[in-house]
Amino acid sequence: MHPAPSVIIFTTLSGLGFGLLFWLGLDSTPPTGMVAFAFFVIAYALSVGGLLASTFHLGRPERAWRALSQWRTSWLSREGICAVAALLVMAVYAAALVFAGVHLAPLGWIGALLSLGTVFTTSMIYTQLATIPRWNSPLTPALFLSLSLAGGALLSGRVTLGLSLLLLAGLVQLAWWMRGDRAFAQSGTDLGTATGLGDRGTVRSLAPPHTSPNYLMREFIFVIGRKHAQKLRIIGFVLMIVLPVLLLALSFSHWLAALAVLCHIAGVAVCRWLFFAEAEHTVGLYYGMR
Repeated sequence: MHPAPSVIIFTTLSGLGFGLLFWLGLDSTPPTGMVAFAFFVIAYALSVGGLLASTFHLGRPERAWRALSQWRTSWLSREGICAVAALLVMAVYAAALVFAGVHLAPLGWIGALLSLGTVFTTSMIYTQLATIPRWNSPLTPALFLSLSLAGGALLSGRVTLGLSLLLLAGLVQLAWWMRGDRAFAQSGTDLGTATGLGDRGTVRSLAPPHTSPNYLMREFIFVIGRKHAQKLRIIGFVLMIVLPVLLLALSFSHWLAALAVLCHIAGVAVCRWLFFAEAEHTVGLYYGMR
């Protein structure tokens, strides 16, 4: 798949933002006043900034609101509804903490569930696609959720919990890569099954369907060399998991914690780029580009 910058920014930032909102909503002793204001500004900047970035990948961004009407059949629509509901509920919860010093715990719990639901629905947009075997796995929502919870814990200052969740997210990421590398072959999809001619022998294309790149080739076919992918995996994993764990395991300081968060965000962005770049759509079979 074409790794569009807007979608990478969206999935990276919104996951962190809604992860932070989740922990703020569950906090039994949340901050109040200006401290609470600072936390919620960060959470909303990441969440809303990510959502706005996603619209730049649309042909007609001004029509994005119409996606909310298809909630019965579309995970994209469900994501939008969950996101709007989470942001509205958490806005009331935040206002009570910031301006009145009042902790509306039940409202926080609802907002936390909606925030986690937003991350889940985002992951299901990709998980549901059987045409992309690498994504079509329960490990995809597990990956999105574990990274969101880990990043949110780091941003909310939960160091001990953040360390545990980072290790869990690292294990999920490794399992997702291992399973994903075998997914296309195990799906049993090839040019023979796609055309229905496989039972007559080996099917091959005599000539490319198009003489110049078309929309399908631009959006659904992206070839990355295995060596480059392996290097980026190492870089992404070290930044996303290894360095934050090492930094947080040292004597605590705000500077080290901030550096751990920045490393984690950079690592998530690299791994999210690979999430799209390594995804092989079955349409690539027709063009001999796998």
